[in-house]
Amino acid sequence: MEKFDQIYQRACQRKGGEAALSALLSPVLSSQDVAQISDDRYLAAFTQTIFQSGFVWSVVRNKWPGFEDAFFGFAPEKMVLLSDQHIEKLCQDTRIVRARQKIVTVPHNAQMILELAREHGTFAHFIAQWPSDDVTGLWLYLKQHGARLGGNIAAYSLRKLGVDTFILTKDVEGYLRAQGALDVGTTSKKGLQQCQQAFNELQQQSGLSYTHLSQIIANSVGDNYQ
Repeated sequence: MEKFDQIYQRACQRKGGEAALSALLSPVLSSQDVAQISDDRYLAAFTQTIFQSGFVWSVVRNKWPGFEDAFFGFAPEKMVLLSDQHIEKLCQDTRIVRARQKIVTVPHNAQMILELAREHGTFAHFIAQWPSDDVTGLWLYLKQHGARLGGNIAAYSLRKLGVDTFILTKDVEGYLRAQGALDVGTTSKKGLQQCQQAFNELQQQSGLSYTHLSQIIANSVGDNYQ
């Protein structure tokens, strides 16, 4: 696999220099700041990403104030109390995208958040305390204990909040395969471990966050959008 310096230099050349590339990188919070995020924001981020999956992202973004109102600010302790009758009303609520199979994920994921909050003080503390070199392990945990949090949904949700995570976009996955670092499907435990190992090696070389590493890789390959 390439050394990080090679990836970085190519990304800089494609994007017009170090400053231009840096401007494309997302902010990343420290573990201390991650621990301060309120648990309702995690539920909101999960929900927004679930609704955006397979749908037009801009529609969900434009309707988001309506989502916040309809779901009472995504307070987990309120969302676990959603009755079947209330869910049916939400399925008719024009303030949101009326997809029942996605609406019902809200109380399920709220329950997961509350259970982990009871164990760790807050759900945010659970996220903040997760080993930083096992990003894919966190993805798997959320997939197994939450609703519709598989694929890249957990990763995109965490990234929205500033939690450090790489994302296996088409370009990033393609890069890892081309470099021989990934030779199985990314839905398998082995595939995720291969991705984690590759990113751990790059992190050790660069000292950068996983967020910035994956964004730099994505900007070093594929179509070069300006």
